[in-house]
Amino acid sequence: MIYLDSAATTLLKPATVEHAVIRAMRMYASPGRGGHMPSLGAASVVYDCREAAAKLFHVESPENIVFTFNATHALNIAINSLVHHGARVLVSGFEHNSVTRPLNALNADIVRCGTFLYDTKRTLDDFKANIRDADLVVCTHVSNVFGYILPVYEIGQMCRENNVPFIVDASQSAGILELDVGKLGADFVCMPGHKGLMGPQGTGILICSSKARPLLYGGTGSDSISQQMPEYLPERLEAGTHNVCGIAGLKAGIEYVAQNGCDSIFRHEMKLMNIMIQRLMYEKVKLFYSEHKNQCPVLSCVFDGIDCEEMAYRLGQMDICVRSGLHCAPYAHESAGTLNTGTVRMSFSPFLTEDQVLSAADNIKQIINNA
Repeated sequence: MIYLDSAATTLLKPATVEHAVIRAMRMYASPGRGGHMPSLGAASVVYDCREAAAKLFHVESPENIVFTFNATHALNIAINSLVHHGARVLVSGFEHNSVTRPLNALNADIVRCGTFLYDTKRTLDDFKANIRDADLVVCTHVSNVFGYILPVYEIGQMCRENNVPFIVDASQSAGILELDVGKLGADFVCMPGHKGLMGPQGTGILICSSKARPLLYGGTGSDSISQQMPEYLPERLEAGTHNVCGIAGLKAGIEYVAQNGCDSIFRHEMKLMNIMIQRLMYEKVKLFYSEHKNQCPVLSCVFDGIDCEEMAYRLGQMDICVRSGLHCAPYAHESAGTLNTGTVRMSFSPFLTEDQVLSAADNIKQIINNA
C-alpha cells in the first residue's frame, strides 16, 4: 500500500505510538479518580503529554494545554468562547467547515479575506482593510486542500494592534511547521493529535491564552462539591473521563516530532511532493502549488478527461490512498475555482519513500493516458 492521505490521518506512525497505547490500555485507569497506581500512572502520562506539547509549541505553562477529541472540538470551544450572535468575524478564504459551521450556527457575520491563492500580500491587505470593524479573526495556518501557508504571525500582530481576538487552526501545520505560540499571540490555537503529531484518532489539543467557556459540563475529579465547572485550566474544559490511551499515544507522537524536528520532517515531505510534481507536471493535469516559501507538503490536482472521484477510485483499486472531493473546505475551492470539480489531494509522511512516490506517479500517468 502507498499511503498519500496523511493530511486526513497519519496511518503510518512511529512504533512507539502503538506501544504507548497498548501499555496504557493494560496499565492505566482514570487520572484524578483515585490514589492507586493505575490512576496515578494515568495522571502522570497525561501530565507528561501536556509538558511535551507545551515545550514543542513554546507554551509557558502545561496547564494551558487542554485535551480535546480532535481539532473540531477545540475550535468549537474557542469559537463559542469568543463569538456572540451576530459578531463580525474575519476568516481566510481557505477555512474548513470546522470553523465556518460553528460560526454559521452562531449567526456570525462572516467576512472572507485573502481569497487569492498563494498571494500573501493580497491576503494581508484584505485582512488589514477589514480588521478595524471585526469582533474576531479566525485563520487556518495551512490550507488543508492546497497546502498554502497563510501569514498567521503577521495577522496575529495585526490583531494585537487592533485589540481583536485571534483563533488559529493549526490542523495542517502542527508537527510539520515550527509553531511558536508565544510569538503567534493567538487567544486560542487548535490542532488534532492524529495528523502531523502522529497520535491516535480521537485526540486533539486546544492551547489557551484567554479565558474559555466550557462546551461540556461534568465531572473533573476536582472540586466535586461545586455545581459549577472549575475556573482554572485544564479542568475547566476537560469534563468526563480522559482518553488516556489516546493521550499516551499522542505523547509518543509528540516526542517523535520533537526528536526528529519539524524542519527535518517538513524538508522530507516537501522533497517527496516535489518528486510528485516533477513526475506529473508535463501530463494532462493541473497541479496547485506555489514555488515560493508559502507551500506545505499538501498537493491538490485536477485532470483532463477524468473525474477526480474516478481517479481516486482507480488509485484505491491499486492500493494507492489519496483523497478526492471538497475536503470539507468549500471556501478553499471557491478561492481556487475548483468548487464544481473538487480535487485529488495527495499528502505526504515521514515514513513514505521516494520509490513509493514514483510508483504512485507512474500509476497516475497510466490512468491519465488510458482515459
